[in-house]
Amino acid sequence: MSNKNNSVFTRAITKYSSWPEKEELLDVVYWSRQLLALVMGLLWGVVPLTGVIGIILYIAATTLALNFYVIGFQKQDIEEYGGFMEVAKEGFMSALATFMVMWIIVYTSMHFST
Repeated sequence: MSNKNNSVFTRAITKYSSWPEKEELLDVVYWSRQLLALVMGLLWGVVPLTGVIGIILYIAATTLALNFYVIGFQKQDIEEYGGFMEVAKEGFMSALATFMVMWIIVYTSMHFST
């Protein structure tokens, strides 16, 4: 099991990797979106970014970054994974929740005093 996970991680950070199991690349997209959500929630809270513009920027940045990862970094045919929108939807709602919680906690703790 550990060897398989190493293999997926190694392929995830290596350009133009082969993905015989399509689901593995989608798992990488899912977990990458979670990591981006944490980092961006932290940044948005520190900056301090507020309102719908923060949400729109998050959606645009993660959607474009992860589609670029699949198309540009991994050189995969995105149509084999269901197209642009399928990759964009992979883990979207759970990552949005992660982003919102992180953003709210960091923003509140840094910019409100009691």
